Amino acid sequence: MLLLMTNLINPLAYIIPVLLAVAFLTLVERKVLGYMQLRKGPNVVGPYGLLQPFADGIKLFIKEPIRPSTASPFLFLLTPVLALTLAMMLWAPMPIPYPVVDINLGVQFILALSSLAVYSILGSGWASNSKYALMGALRAVAQTISYEVSLGLILLSVIIFAGGFTLQMFNTTQESIWLLLPAWPLAAMWYVSTLAETNRAPFDLTEGESELVSGFNVEYAGGPFALFFLAEYANILLMNTMSTILFLGASHMPSIPELTSVNLMTKAALLSLLFLWVRASYPRFRYDQLMHLIWKNFLPLTLALILWHVALASLPPQL
Repeated sequence: MLLLMTNLINPLAYIIPVLLAVAFLTLVERKVLGYMQLRKGPNVVGPYGLLQPFADGIKLFIKEPIRPSTASPFLFLLTPVLALTLAMMLWAPMPIPYPVVDINLGVQFILALSSLAVYSILGSGWASNSKYALMGALRAVAQTISYEVSLGLILLSVIIFAGGFTLQMFNTTQESIWLLLPAWPLAAMWYVSTLAETNRAPFDLTEGESELVSGFNVEYAGGPFALFFLAEYANILLMNTMSTILFLGASHMPSIPELTSVNLMTKAALLSLLFLWVRASYPRFRYDQLMHLIWKNFLPLTLALILWHVALASLPPQL
C-alpha cells in the first residue's frame, strides 16, 4: 500500500507545480505583452488579474467539446491527451532539485520524448479532416524535425564538454564557469532552436492566422484545446529549464538543494520572459526563411563546432 501511495504521490508532486507554473505563465505573457504594447492586460478577474488563469481554465473545460462530423473520433480526442502526457513525462528526469526518475541517459530521454510530440501535432491535423489543420500539422512536422537536427548536434557538443549524459553532470561541470561563456555560439543557436521547437514567434508558422486560421488545432475547442495549450506552455518552461541546466549552471552551491532549485527556476523564468520579449519584437518568418536558417546556416555551423570540440577533446592533456 505504501509503495502504491509513493508511486501516485511522486508524479503528482511535480505535475501539479508544473501545471500551476503553466497557468501563471499565460498570465505573465498577457501582462508583459500588454505593457509592451502600452495597455494593461488582464486586470479585472481577481486582484491585478491574478485569477485570470483559473477563469480561463474553468471556461475552457466547461465548454461543450465540438468535434467535426468528418473527423476521426478516436484520434481526434487521443492527440491532445498524448500531447499533454508527453509534456508532463519530459519533466521526470529534471533535477528540480531531485529527479522523479533517476536515469543515466536523461538527455537522450528528453530528446526522444520531445521527438514523439511531433506525432500528436501530426495526428491532430490529420484527424481533423481539415485542409488548414493538415497544412499546419505538416509545417510543424517539417519545422520540428529540422530543428531537432541542430538541437541534437548542439547537445552532443555540450555532452563532450560535460563528459556525461546525466543532467546532474552539467551542474558539476559548471561549478567554476558557465558553459555559456566558452560556448556562446552554441548557446545562441540552441536558444533560437528552442523557439522553433516550441512553435513560438517568430517561428509560429503552424498557427499562421493570415493563411491557416489557427493551424493544426483549428478544429479544437474547449477541453481538448486547453490540453494542447497546456502542453505548449509546459514545453516552453521545460526548454528554458534545459537551457539553464546546459549553459547557465543550476547552482554553484549543489550541497543546498533548495537553493539549487530556486536558482534554476529563477534563471528559467528569466529565459521564459525573453521568449515573450521576442514574441513582442519580431514578425513571423516566412517558411522558406525558416528552412534556410536551419539547413544553410545552423547545420553547417553546428557540424563545424562539434568537429572542433571533438578535436579539442581528443588532444592529449598538457603536462
